[in-house]
Amino acid sequence: MQMMVSELDEKTPQPLKAQVKGGRLVLDAPTELPEGTVVELVPADPYAHLDEADELDEQSRQRLHGVLKKSLAQAQAGEGRPAQELIDELRKKHA
Repeated sequence: MQMMVSELDEKTPQPLKAQVKGGRLVLDAPTELPEGTVVELVPADPYAHLDEADELDEQSRQRLHGVLKKSLAQAQAGEGRPAQELIDELRKKHA
C-alpha cells in the first residue's frame, strides 16, 4: 500500500514549538492533541544555557584554550595513552 506525502504528514506527529514566558511554556500555535496528552519537551538547543553558565574570566579562558591545544597536539603526536589504561590505574589507586 502506497501512501501520499500529504497522508503521511497528517498521520505523523509534528513537533510543537513553545517559548518560556513568565516561567511557563507557551505554545506558539494551537494544537489538536486530545486533552490530557502528555508531551515531552526538549530544548531546540539543549546547550544554549551553557554559553551563559561559563564563569571563566578572559585570562582563565586563554589558559584553558592553551592547555587544550597542547593536549590535542600531544594526542596527535601519539604521546597519549589509552583511556582504559588510565581508568584502570585510577580505580586501583582509589580502591
